[in-house]
Amino acid sequence: MAAADERPADAFMVVGRVVAPQGLQGELRVLPLSDFPERFTRPGPRWLQRSGGPVQPVQLTSGRQLPGKELFVVRFEGVNDRNGSEALVGHELLVAADDRPKLAPGEFHLLDLVGLEVRLLADGSPIGRVSDLLHAGNDLLEVELTPGAGDAANSRRILIPFVEAIVPAVQLQEGWIGITPPPGLLEL
Repeated sequence: MAAADERPADAFMVVGRVVAPQGLQGELRVLPLSDFPERFTRPGPRWLQRSGGPVQPVQLTSGRQLPGKELFVVRFEGVNDRNGSEALVGHELLVAADDRPKLAPGEFHLLDLVGLEVRLLADGSPIGRVSDLLHAGNDLLEVELTPGAGDAANSRRILIPFVEAIVPAVQLQEGWIGITPPPGLLEL
């Protein structure tokens, strides 16, 4: 990999996570954290980062989706064997933050939900903030509950399925999402 990129951390956006080597020729399996497959298939500059470490530039030379799976197989310039690919497992795959596909009115990037306040739609009361987004077949919002919300005595986190029936309102400009949780969801 090339030298670390000197741009600030907010100049990049996480779009995937390297989860395993693929074969012996340096290919890698990537779990997408983006709904835009071209981030994993279109050649060009990308960046890799390991848990808070420096951002390293790489060149994506090719990519394809594994049939029937939510994983992509990618190849980076200069990674030509199993040892090279194993060294990259656990890295996050990044793109430049200004490399965002254009969206139609009312659409939003899922990563923009992180940090939004979560409110109960029934009465508008805030219960916490979105702290992360998890991809596990369906997207899950990790919500850090505000102490005292629900039955929480201390701050804790819950997972909320990101489906319209449970999260019918996303007010990105106002900084909140509204939920209609099924009975027991907030008590888990």
